Amino acid sequence: MRFDLKAYREPNGVILLALDAADLPSARRQAETQGYRVLSARAAGRFSLQRLASGRGFSVSLFGQELLALLDAGMSLVEAVAILAAKARHAEARRILGELHRLVCEGRTFSKSLAAVPGAFPALLVATVRASEQTGNLPEALRRYLAYHRQLNSLRDRVVSASVYPLVLTGVGALVVLFLLGYVVPRFSKVYEDIGEAHLPMLSRWLMHWGQIAGDHAFALGMGFLSFTAGFAYALTRPETRSAIERRLWRLPAIGEQLRIYQLARFTRTVAMLLKGGVPLVSALDMTAELLRQPALQSGLEAARNVIREGRAVSDAFGAHGLATDVGIRLLVVGERSGELGETMERIAGFYDDEIARSVEWFSRLFEPALMLMIGLLIGGIVILMYLPIFELASSIQ
Repeated sequence: MRFDLKAYREPNGVILLALDAADLPSARRQAETQGYRVLSARAAGRFSLQRLASGRGFSVSLFGQELLALLDAGMSLVEAVAILAAKARHAEARRILGELHRLVCEGRTFSKSLAAVPGAFPALLVATVRASEQTGNLPEALRRYLAYHRQLNSLRDRVVSASVYPLVLTGVGALVVLFLLGYVVPRFSKVYEDIGEAHLPMLSRWLMHWGQIAGDHAFALGMGFLSFTAGFAYALTRPETRSAIERRLWRLPAIGEQLRIYQLARFTRTVAMLLKGGVPLVSALDMTAELLRQPALQSGLEAARNVIREGRAVSDAFGAHGLATDVGIRLLVVGERSGELGETMERIAGFYDDEIARSVEWFSRLFEPALMLMIGLLIGGIVILMYLPIFELASSIQ
């Protein structure tokens, strides 16, 4: 099996290697025995979201991985950024890395250089790097941020993967229903015109009426459907529409609670990453406010920050304003006693992730069969209503 590797070796710099190996670790070991430092590796020809993202622009996670590999190889920060800027393929990545290299060469700190490139690097990465500059351990800060990024994406990927099959099933079912109602039923309605509606069951008469309307006004109905679809898609792109949908989802008992736990998981994990990086708690809460989209959580975070500034315990503040579950509050009490609040919040975030994973698995096992049954009944009902007059006619002839 062939693998594509991006590797570094003096004096060649960063090059691309294509190696044949049994698996990915074997390909890495093969390149390392040749004196290369492997920056990234993937199976040749395999589709990758990271590859797609980096191909369209600048990938912060890929930049962090490559920079960490070069720093671990013993290179200085200026040399590592210069190599990455020189080897960038795409215009957006070359622009960002070139600007970053210029700022670092001017003598600015790495965190200020990252912040000075507009819209390129997230504030959490800048804060993590700024905290590491006090200890001089930039590689450890990059590892911490990359681990946080992987864990955050794994939670999102679980939710997305669980929703793919129901969405595909719904889309296929909708297309079949549209085909039946827009093409098959109008032709059946022409067949039944000579029989007379009096011989048809009531539901079949309604279906045949729809077939006649669809057959006589096919163009108008098609244009109306396309206009409705385009308008609906445009409405979903509007922030006010998405906000309105979110507000209604928050009010649903089961779904609203799971959305709350999902946002608490992201919020708690981000705060944990910042605390372990040396960022003060109040500053970490200020930086993570945008992760909480539910209005109740936003107001709760604002109130919790105020009482924490007054010297109240974190467990009391989070518990009183809904920023932690009952189990999370108990764990916060233990973390405050041991002085390891960052590790405790990381543990709480893992507990939230497990709870969401269990809910997603339960939802998939329950909802997918119910959705298949509903679509099957809908399609089967349409088919039966179309053929029921034929069955009755054959019975009457016998």
